[in-house]
Amino acid sequence: MSHEAHIHQAQTKILRELLFLPETTFAELQRVSGLESDHAKFHIKRLVELEYVEKFGSRYRLSIKGKEYANKLDTDAGVIERQPKVAVMLVVEQVLNGQKHYIVQQRTKHPLYGFWGCPTGKIRWGESIYTTASRELTEETGLKALFEFAGEYHERVVHGTTGEIVEDKIFHVMFTDKFEGEMVKEFEGGRNVWRTLEAMKQEPKRYKSFDLETQIGIDHGPKLTEMTFTYDNAEF
Repeated sequence: MSHEAHIHQAQTKILRELLFLPETTFAELQRVSGLESDHAKFHIKRLVELEYVEKFGSRYRLSIKGKEYANKLDTDAGVIERQPKVAVMLVVEQVLNGQKHYIVQQRTKHPLYGFWGCPTGKIRWGESIYTTASRELTEETGLKALFEFAGEYHERVVHGTTGEIVEDKIFHVMFTDKFEGEMVKEFEGGRNVWRTLEAMKQEPKRYKSFDLETQIGIDHGPKLTEMTFTYDNAEF
């Protein structure tokens, strides 16, 4: 997966200027950068190397890559906006011995090490939500399934000591009770088991949102739920 380059404040100013222009000159970009000519040349050249800016003749404009990047700018603050993580949450159901069981995972990586909850996974660039759900299930459990969309869940996690929002996540909650294969018990970062919801109520280290999340998956709604939960330092 590629990561965006960290850019200098002067480069951010240049991108902001180009965001509102079809094209412009070096003199104009130097002006908004607030730099001497040589320093401005350096930063413009760097943006060209990063493929955020295109030079044609004596003029400059945003590339396609640059337009996508610059569009994330908070144009008032002059910084790239931090945005929530977008992921799928998988509610996978089967009946065992006359009772409904669900796949739950114990997390064996930070943050929230040791907590239990539904399988989740980030949506990749350009990937459909349904494809992500199927891919993540196979990668983390070995099972194959087709999913139904159940609802949207937006969660903010607040650190109990600092009061800071440490996680901001939007989940597309997906449900299935039709799957095939044999479940893998362990994977990098977690382990899988089938459990009833009653058994999970006795689990002291389940995500504080677990009951709500599974209910959205089972009931197929409500369409949007937003919640904020607080975890202390020892939990997070």
